Amino acid sequence: MAKKRPQTKAGRPQLTDGEIPVVGAREPCPCGSGRRYKACHGRAAAHAVTELVQRPFEGLPGECDWVALRELVPAATVELTLKDGLPEGVPSVTLATVLPMAWPALRRDDGSVLLGLQNDTPSGDISRDLADTLQRALEAQPGTPVQARRAPADGPRMQDLLDAEGVFEPVVHDGFEFWVPDPENVAPDVAASLERANAAAIPTVKLTGVDSAYWCETPDKNHLRWVMPHPEERLLDALARLHAAGRSSLGEGTRLVGSFRAHGLTVPVWDLPSGVSADDVEKPAAEFAERLAAALASEAPLTPEERRARGGLTNRQVTLS
Repeated sequence: MAKKRPQTKAGRPQLTDGEIPVVGAREPCPCGSGRRYKACHGRAAAHAVTELVQRPFEGLPGECDWVALRELVPAATVELTLKDGLPEGVPSVTLATVLPMAWPALRRDDGSVLLGLQNDTPSGDISRDLADTLQRALEAQPGTPVQARRAPADGPRMQDLLDAEGVFEPVVHDGFEFWVPDPENVAPDVAASLERANAAAIPTVKLTGVDSAYWCETPDKNHLRWVMPHPEERLLDALARLHAAGRSSLGEGTRLVGSFRAHGLTVPVWDLPSGVSADDVEKPAAEFAERLAAALASEAPLTPEERRARGGLTNRQVTLS
């Protein structure tokens, strides 16, 4: 039998952890260990990019609206202001809830950039994934989409790229015609995607009198979904105080039915009769905001009735992210 050739590491350069490049999961690890990358230094790299960031939009202007556009609103756009200004040849950067063919981003023929928000992201930090996609879109050739990829673990986040003083003003649309400058003359696959998206979109309106509250219409009843910035436990206490006192509704026939958890924030939800429009809840929502502010300021322990109300609200929470 032939003798096995002895293994030796003599003369092999030694790399520090910081010098190990990222390679394919099944490739040999560049450190020279002889193991596959995923079983060696790839473990730490994978953990770094998959660790869940509970509040990915914290620190961005309009955090509550970021959450709403990510989870609740079908069709909306927002003009983004970059910290370092727009690069040459890029007239605008627009955040969109979703793009045709579920593209992560699109560099239009005129050089403008559309960045999709409602896409699956490879890591546990939506903000880092979006920032990586945005940077690649700014450098893409006009007229081309940007594909998804895993963002580098040490890459920038949206908080690093956007102007912290910039405004974040969502524009809610009836459909997705904002995808294309000329909806009547588009490629067949884009036209089909546009038709499917429009058919699935739930009519949605952003209230003007309070922040980050969105009315939507469904076949059986309407709803108001209101993303709030307050700490969850304190907000649930305040809602329980109002609920126990019979002051949590938005008028006759309306009812606070529970809440969503989404990206570190709480989203109370009201059921509304089918005939109640967004305009109809503007004034009741503003009045509720005043009642909620007073309840949030209370330091008194919850009464037994309020604790029961809180338990009911907690049992009707649904986590979206």
